[in-house]
Amino acid sequence: MKKLVLSMAMIATIAFTSCKDNEKSESEDVMTQEEVAMETETSAEATMPEQETIAAIAMDNDDFSTLVTAVKAADLAETLKSEGPFTVFAPTNAAFDKLPKGTVATLTEAENKEKLADILKYHVVSGEYMAADIIKAIQDNDGSFTIATVEGEELTATLDGEKVILTDANGNKSTVVMADVDASNGVIHAIDAVVMPKS
Repeated sequence: MKKLVLSMAMIATIAFTSCKDNEKSESEDVMTQEEVAMETETSAEATMPEQETIAAIAMDNDDFSTLVTAVKAADLAETLKSEGPFTVFAPTNAAFDKLPKGTVATLTEAENKEKLADILKYHVVSGEYMAADIIKAIQDNDGSFTIATVEGEELTATLDGEKVILTDANGNKSTVVMADVDASNGVIHAIDAVVMPKS
């Protein structure tokens, strides 16, 4: 009888230990799956390319080479690398080509640095405004939305069909030809003409 009780106790102990081992093994499996998921997430984050600043995107795009030259001449490159966020209405090379001959060369001379900086700041808005935000603001304001620029003067945004049109302080118009180029410190909208402040 003693032997039988002892044998039963042994079987119970083995079964209990086996149960515990199974639980431990299952929890290790769960842990391992969680660890794998976390590692995969971390490695995915590590391989994702870091988003570039407005300045870096402009420098990498041949269509903005004249703008980049102007930004460097006006000492504004660091500003466009800063945290922001900014919305930049960036004139393409073709937009600068519409200016009277010699204008860009004259503006990039050292003595005109301040004037050039003012013109460029007139293309920059504080805050990030995607195309959908601008269109909604135009529609919510009876077809015309006034945008305050970093330079201090305003641009007026309207719609021509689905296109966003900017009118500067002198009544000259520019069309957004490429929208929503997302950057780490804001957004770029390419425009087909240089807008000019009054002053």
